Amino acid sequence: MATHTVYDLKSVKLPYLSGTLLKAFVALLESPLGGLLLPSLLQNAGVTHLRRLHFDEAPTNFPLHVVGAPAPAAAAIPEAEWPARASHGPGFRFASAGDYTVAYRSGAVSPEDVARQVLAAIASSDAAEPPLRAMIAVKSEEVLRLAHESAQRYREGRPWGPLDGVPVAVKDELDMTPYPTTVGTAFLGQTPAIEDATAVARFRAAGALLIGKANMHEIGIGVTGLNPHHGTARNPYNPAHYTGGSSSGAAAAVAAGLCPIAIGADGGGSIRIPAAFCGVVGLKPTYGRVSEFGAAPLDWSIAHIGPLAASVADAALGYAVMAGPDPRDALSLLQPLPTLGGWDAAEIQGLRMGVFWPWFRHATAEVVVACEALLAQFEGLGAEVHEIVIPDLEAARVAHLVTIASEMAQAMDQFHAEHHREHGLDVRLNLTLARRFTALDYIKAQRVRTRLSAHFQRAFETVDVIVTPATALAAPLIPAAALPEGDSDLTTLTEIMRFVTPANLTGLPAISFPAGYTPEGLPVGMQAIGRAWDEVTLLRLALVAERLVERQAPRVHYRLL
Repeated sequence: MATHTVYDLKSVKLPYLSGTLLKAFVALLESPLGGLLLPSLLQNAGVTHLRRLHFDEAPTNFPLHVVGAPAPAAAAIPEAEWPARASHGPGFRFASAGDYTVAYRSGAVSPEDVARQVLAAIASSDAAEPPLRAMIAVKSEEVLRLAHESAQRYREGRPWGPLDGVPVAVKDELDMTPYPTTVGTAFLGQTPAIEDATAVARFRAAGALLIGKANMHEIGIGVTGLNPHHGTARNPYNPAHYTGGSSSGAAAAVAAGLCPIAIGADGGGSIRIPAAFCGVVGLKPTYGRVSEFGAAPLDWSIAHIGPLAASVADAALGYAVMAGPDPRDALSLLQPLPTLGGWDAAEIQGLRMGVFWPWFRHATAEVVVACEALLAQFEGLGAEVHEIVIPDLEAARVAHLVTIASEMAQAMDQFHAEHHREHGLDVRLNLTLARRFTALDYIKAQRVRTRLSAHFQRAFETVDVIVTPATALAAPLIPAAALPEGDSDLTTLTEIMRFVTPANLTGLPAISFPAGYTPEGLPVGMQAIGRAWDEVTLLRLALVAERLVERQAPRVHYRLL
């Protein structure tokens, strides 16, 4: 069968709504007359089409990949495998975690010096016009306390390892004491968290300088980064453009130099999209590789926690800290032994890269040009490009929509009666539509998940990774009409998310890394999807790309060292 007859994803053209028109539309949708709008909305979303399709497969409710005996509950990536220093390719050089620890060990600067610098940089970035709004909660006393403890360890010659004193931002979807967890809303997080999320706790145990909570798209239900409650995060490469979301602040903080590593979460590209838009690295590990304990329970069957970082080595370091089973997250106990062995063997001779060309080229010309150029460079180093076919991508797109929206609507259901109108307009619209999905829709979406997983499994019988652009366009301009209350732009959202959602449905690991820049200087990202538990190959490919792609400096960037 020809690939063009299999590929069924389409670009969509739907009305753009903002301001008074969006308010009126949302009010009507939420009213008793909202049912009149429902058929058109379901049609536009693709749900009506999905309802007409038939799938024989049993539903897959969690994309678990059981491979041999699971790792012991106490297993973690040995610190001997953790990257100690980042290698740097051509062009602009971001400060790495290793740069911080080398400076600390030499006495050139102390963690307390850096803490004061980062606090000043955050204040400066938010005083700018427009404000960066990478961080939404920073407790100066807490940051200085952590820095003082780290500095004391260095003075005593007993630092805790390659993250001691290194600034790290945490997406406001994960619990971190003594901060509240707002999940980007105006009404959650009225009291501080009483315990760190496991991922945060592991960074804290490694001595990281936790600088605060990073901004995010409200409840993670959007991928632009617009937030009417905490301010919209701005792209350090051009503050007039979106960061991507929902880990918007995390990506902005890394690109702006506020930290070399941030903790993000990805239910529908929410690590990889902002990484691509902001010109950094974002890794979504295999489902179950990183504990979800302490993360807001928003989309539990497609949720992944992972790192965003300025360099591939720091992405590997962030992953190494977080990976491994956690007795408080039963789904994390099924993973094989985590490792980083061989991640930095920057050799891709014979690596088989799968490309579904109609999918790969379904993007703007500037994105396709950058990604094809990098693909050619990979081939020049001995990698092999193999044409593959992945059917049912349109059904998978809708299945992901039904899954994530249904799970988020259920997560927010306990707050619906009292707080629904306190959400931003786009969140209200999406949750209201999600509440009209049926149990049959959700079950059919899980049948699609089963079929999609089989398609990817067949592809991986002949290739080692599957490569696509990370997004179908570079970071969009923030429309003036969207601020401050938001907008509804499903045409653009479809383009942003075109390549990312299959890895969430299947639970396969995926990484976004810089592939180049548009003529206007906006970053372009490439995505690689790997076999279950094979994060190492993804990091290795990204490391090769890092040595090929000349990095450009963001317009907004702070040097803390």
